Amino acid sequence: MMQEQTGKIIKKPTITLVGAGPGDAELITLKAIKALNTADVVLYDALVNEELLEHASENAVKVYVGKRSGDHSYSQETVNKLMVDYAINYGHVVRLKGGDPFVFGRGFEELEYAASYHIPAQVIPGISSAIAVPELLQIPVTHRGLSESFWVVTGTTADGKISNDLYEAARSKATVVVLMGIHKLAEIVEIFKNAGKHTLPAAAIQSGSTINEKVAVGMVETIVEHVKENNITSPALLIFGEVVTLHSRFKSTSEIHDAIGTK
Repeated sequence: MMQEQTGKIIKKPTITLVGAGPGDAELITLKAIKALNTADVVLYDALVNEELLEHASENAVKVYVGKRSGDHSYSQETVNKLMVDYAINYGHVVRLKGGDPFVFGRGFEELEYAASYHIPAQVIPGISSAIAVPELLQIPVTHRGLSESFWVVTGTTADGKISNDLYEAARSKATVVVLMGIHKLAEIVEIFKNAGKHTLPAAAIQSGSTINEKVAVGMVETIVEHVKENNITSPALLIFGEVVTLHSRFKSTSEIHDAIGTK
């Protein structure tokens, strides 16, 4: 693992991409914690719970690199270069990413960059907020009789537009989970309305799994209003589908029941 050059011990460069989970510090895998234990450097994103840094050594270098919707403190190119530079100069770099590295996390791009420098890299999957956050609120993304499948779609593509996949998803009977879409909620709602889904149950969840969690539940035609009432903003995910009816707040909302009764 180490080689000596001119009297200085140089560690072999390695990179581990680690999924930090949806936000709750306890929702990280044991393998991920073991990787943090051996890190010489931790590059962590904005959506990572900083409690997780306590699993790294006191001597480990800890570097915040931003990376969230609306926060581009560091470009992806800069993060890639930092990751490789730290690996060459320090040894084991843990690239700690919110959720799962391969679910809108650009993890594979980082793997490719490491490979271009012949630096060994591995991936430790994380619990994706797309499934975990609804689940923690007892909203299953699939449920017998309500949903046989689910879509996970980005609300904002690299060019700032809504993904074309969202139009297809809105026409399906599947549960649709939208990540990074809260700032385009009004546009997304129009897509569902144009698909004839005015009274489709919908929910918005901010900072799911953390103490700052906020929830709004309604229907396609009312969710914008409920989001404003609850002051929900980024980071948040959206859920569209009949499975939202299983949430306790939905069951207790007479407005929703009245609307469903008129469908």
